[in-house]
Amino acid sequence: MEDDKRQYLLLHYPSGHFDFAKGHIEPGETETMTLMRETEEEAGIGDLKVFPKRTNIRYFYVAKGNEREKRLKDNKAIWIFKQVHFYPAQTEMRDIRISHEHIGSVWLPYEEALAKVTFDNAKRVLTEAEMYLRSQGK
Repeated sequence: MEDDKRQYLLLHYPSGHFDFAKGHIEPGETETMTLMRETEEEAGIGDLKVFPKRTNIRYFYVAKGNEREKRLKDNKAIWIFKQVHFYPAQTEMRDIRISHEHIGSVWLPYEEALAKVTFDNAKRVLTEAEMYLRSQGK
């Protein structure tokens, strides 16, 4: 935290939106292991304290571009159901190393992060994390 004020890391994706680090669970991984691996891969952060609060997001989207072409070629549906689990986590690191998947990053306090995240689902995740951390006196 900077000046004892909680900040949230948002990653800038090439499509233009700001969101959290995330990724697919690998065989043999727990959700927490995936969170640790993806945060290390996408932001270079390896010292996470993960809190037990989980926010679940479920949605459908239509595959576009290369993903759409591959799914059509493989005779798969272009409507995709996605389920994502988010956990708040804490780190002392501020100097991050973004991966090739992102074009930038920013640390912001809650209100600014809420205005910056693009999607309603991300706003919900952020709000639930903030409410949980406040309730825990964090």
